[in-house]
This record gives sequence, C-alpha cells and structure tokens, in this order.
Amino acid sequence: MKPSRSAFLSWIYDPKIRGIIAQVVTLIVLGLLVGWLAHNAIVNLAARGIASGFDFLNDPAGFGILQTLIPYTESDTYARVFVIGLLNTLLVSALGIVAATILGFIMGVARLSKNALVSALATVYIETFRNIPPLLQIFFWYFAVLQAMPSPRQSLGWFDAVFLNIRGLYLPRPIPTEAVTAFVVAVVLAFVLWWVIARWAKRRRDETGQPFPVFWTGLGLVVLLPYLASLIFGSPFTWEVPRLRGFNFVGGWVMIPELVALWVALSIYTSAFIAEIVRAGILAVPHGQTEAAMALGLTSQQRLRLVILPQAMRVIIPPLTSQYLNLTKNSSLAAAIGYPDIVGLFAGTVLNQTGQAIETIAMAMAVYLTISIMISLFMNWYNKRMALVER
Repeated sequence: MKPSRSAFLSWIYDPKIRGIIAQVVTLIVLGLLVGWLAHNAIVNLAARGIASGFDFLNDPAGFGILQTLIPYTESDTYARVFVIGLLNTLLVSALGIVAATILGFIMGVARLSKNALVSALATVYIETFRNIPPLLQIFFWYFAVLQAMPSPRQSLGWFDAVFLNIRGLYLPRPIPTEAVTAFVVAVVLAFVLWWVIARWAKRRRDETGQPFPVFWTGLGLVVLLPYLASLIFGSPFTWEVPRLRGFNFVGGWVMIPELVALWVALSIYTSAFIAEIVRAGILAVPHGQTEAAMALGLTSQQRLRLVILPQAMRVIIPPLTSQYLNLTKNSSLAAAIGYPDIVGLFAGTVLNQTGQAIETIAMAMAVYLTISIMISLFMNWYNKRMALVER
C-alpha cells in the first residue's frame, strides 16, 4: 500500500525532519569544500616542489632562543622549539590572567567606593587603559619604559637581591635542598587541612549560624606547617642571588624585558575590562541584600565578602571567561617586540626556515584553540559550581 500524499507532505514539512536534512546537506557541502581546499593545496605544493607533512619537526633548528623554560641548544629539533614556544605562551598567559584578575577586582570595587578620590582614580585608570589598543601599550612599556632603564652597571637594586636594568628583571633563584620533600608535604597537608576546615565550617554555619574564621585559620596553617617543617628538617631552599660580573649579571632568575612588557601591558589592559565586569556584577545585586546585611550588623568588608561578591560572581563569571580568552589570544602580539611565543618562534622563525606554512600555522592555531577550550571548560565548570541550587 503506497503512502498517501498527505503523509508524504507531513513528513516533508516536519520541522525535526527538515532540521536533520539541513544539517546533512550542510555537512556534505562543508566536507566537499574542505576536500577541494585540501586537494588544491596539495597540487600547489607539489607544483612548487614543497614537501608536505610533519617530518621537518625532526630536523635541527640551528638558531638560538631568547628565553627557554626547558634546556635547549641550537642542535635541538623543531619539535623542541614548538614546545618552548608553547611553554612561553602558557607562561605569559597564566601570569597575565592572575595579575589582570587581581587588578580588575581591586579597581572594580574601588570605582564603587564612597571615597570620591579613590573612585575617581579607579575611573581614570579604567577609562584610560581600556581605550588604548593593547599593541600601543606593549610598545609603551617596552620602548618608553624598559628600554630607558639603565645599563647593568647602573641597575636599580632592592635589598641587594633584586635588580632592574635594560636587560631585564633579575630575581633570586631558589635551589632545592634535601629538606624540600618535607616542605612540599607540609604545604600539601596545610591546604588539605584548610579544605577540611572549610567544609566543617560550612556545615557548622548551616546548622548553627555561627561563623568561623576559615581564611585566617587556613592561612595560618599554610604559614605555620611549612615553617615547622623547615625548623625540623632544615631549610628547603638555598637562594642564588644575582651578582654583577663584568658587564652583566650572573645567577638568579631573569625576566627578559620582552616578557615584562608583554605581561604588564596585557594585565593592565585586560584588568580595565574586568573592573567594569566586576562593577556591573556588584550593581546587579539587589540593594535589598545590602540593607539586609546591614540590618544583621555586618561590617562593610563582611557585606562585600559574604553577601555581595558571592551573588555578583554569578553575573561576573561568564564575561570574565571572555576576557581570559582575549588575554590569551592577545599574547600573540608578542611577536611585535620579539618575545619567543608560539607565533613569533614557531609560526615565524620556523616557518621562514622550513617553508612549511600550512603545518606551522595549523599547529599554532591548534595551540590557541586548545588553550581556549581548556579555559572555557574550566570556567564553565566553575560557573556551575557558583550557580544557585534550586530546592
């Protein structure tokens, strides 16, 4: 028995069926487009005698790198250069996210201060730095500030341990001793106890309404337990202080000017946007919550920490995620001042030496895509934790 025309039309006009057909057609067209592009690229590479593939990663690089977080020599492979560029990108992104978050929250709260001077200074900070392009800010800190620093012999010094000059910021470097294991165990134990105390204090507050100083107790444990471990087992570190030898410093840690300029510029630029997000999140909390907290006798610090910010975070987190992603992607501007990140080092120097444009660019794009996805997944998880739980 043949299906009726009405049944056929109802099947065609079913929104769910039409949606499936549209998706299948879109996938087919997209697949054909990608196939055509890949075929075209292969034909053009073959016509120019350029070998495709990733075998070049095993070839020696043959050039030096300004900053490496892992051991490297010029005889190492391009694969190791890729890892070094990735680590440098992760370093400046992580440092920038931490600094921008702290600065952003401080400035966002300060802009809402009842003190006219504090509020005005925060407003000037926000409106100034968020309206200047990040590349110009990077140039400012690199060329106008750090390149104007004195030579190593006339370095700016603090406590004969920290030095700043045109070649970078020199810091003492910790060298682990045999007692470092006990120190690390004490630190881990302190944080575990902090977590246990926080869980207990939450149950206690829910049952009795009595607060407990979780932060100060946990901070005391983090300071006290490692200190006791150092007294019992000895110092976990010896410090290698940078010293001037000839025309430069030796020993210690050095933050190259390119890293400092990029870190400072991206942190300040992003913190101005985070400050506005924090301000908007605080203003989104109903004023009745503040009045209720005042009626309970909470101080202004307690109102902000216990009542306002926990509710504001539900508004702050989604746009905050976008700012973290923007900072990570803006780190690619490092190529403008020669910082060896994944773009300048791998998609720049390596590409020029090997001619493997498709492979190097694809790997650099994959790095930023992966980092962005990981940040999004973590922030989405954190956002769910902060969400209101309906009963």
